[in-house]
Amino acid sequence: MKIEDYFVSLHAMNYKILYIEDLGVRVEVASFCPAEGTGEWHVMLHVEPRHECFEAQLRRIYEAEDRLPTMKEFEGAQYILKRYFLSDSTNQQPLMREESGIALSAIQQQPLDGSKVAVWMYMTSGQKITADEGAVVAESNGYRHIWRMQYTSCEGDSAQQTETILNQYEQLLKKFGASLADNCLRTWFFVRDVDTQYAGMVRARRENFIREGLTPDTHYIASTGIGGGPAETKALIQMGTYAITGFQPEQQRYLYAKTHLNPTYEYGVTFERGTRMEYGDRSHVLISGTASINNKGEVVHVGDIRLQTIRMWENVETLLREGGMDFSDVMHLVVYLRDTGDYEVVSEMFRERFPDIPTVITLAPVCRPTWLIEMECIAVKANNNTQFRKF
Repeated sequence: MKIEDYFVSLHAMNYKILYIEDLGVRVEVASFCPAEGTGEWHVMLHVEPRHECFEAQLRRIYEAEDRLPTMKEFEGAQYILKRYFLSDSTNQQPLMREESGIALSAIQQQPLDGSKVAVWMYMTSGQKITADEGAVVAESNGYRHIWRMQYTSCEGDSAQQTETILNQYEQLLKKFGASLADNCLRTWFFVRDVDTQYAGMVRARRENFIREGLTPDTHYIASTGIGGGPAETKALIQMGTYAITGFQPEQQRYLYAKTHLNPTYEYGVTFERGTRMEYGDRSHVLISGTASINNKGEVVHVGDIRLQTIRMWENVETLLREGGMDFSDVMHLVVYLRDTGDYEVVSEMFRERFPDIPTVITLAPVCRPTWLIEMECIAVKANNNTQFRKF
């Protein structure tokens, strides 16, 4: 294995790039590992295409995944989440291996680097990991972090499928003494043919949220709603979720960036722009899917991918700042493009501005046709707040 000597330390965040030469796999790593307490890693794996079929590329990805926990850079790390970005989920997902005790997500959002598969992985150390009805639960210091991915239904239209999977998730939360309104921090809605099916998802989500006590007068949930193809051809919606139990309400704060963004309910959707969760030793900021929009809900720079990217960065930066962070605290970036023809421009822009942050750029149309690009991220920063238990 050849390891590029590429290391940056900003605050308590470490960035590193490993290259596993015999596998042709690039490993982009962001780690937050204090001297005491839980460590966290966000990792992006990119595989050289090598003119190979999907199975050959996936086999090299899997071997890289199996090696990581044995490396010194990942001492004590356990996998919590793996999200695979596939070029053809219907044909490819049946070829993937089954794994227990890990929150698995696979969706057709083609990596645009020429490969057929890429993966974002989240790892932690020092937590007790269990599995329960498809959910992965990571416990430490009285908190339970509940990850449940890949909810789908094959019956009905996009609205009916959304209602079905939300009801299933709400029943799961009840098992943990939790609820959608009180405990869910983050959702992902992947929508087949987003230009035609997104409206049904939005309507059903809004109606469900009202019943669950989520309204403009209370709050919503950080979320991404984006184009993506579930493996099952009759599934129009796929949902992933992240919830926490054991925290105090004052640990959670919502981010608005009102100078740059408007409340989402003003244009008929129901999600928060971002959420900050504060622990005794660190804070997390979860930024929802964010595009080139202004504080009137209008698309900015229609038709110009460069200017849309810059405005998107500005919006995300403003949300991070409201959460007490900046881009140097970001652990991963997921970037969604509508047009493959924009990849070279966008990838160059991201390499120049964010050379260190683990990043994947995928083909995934945004929910408005005039939005050419969207991004999401998770950030973490050290703090010392004795009012709350450590992460």
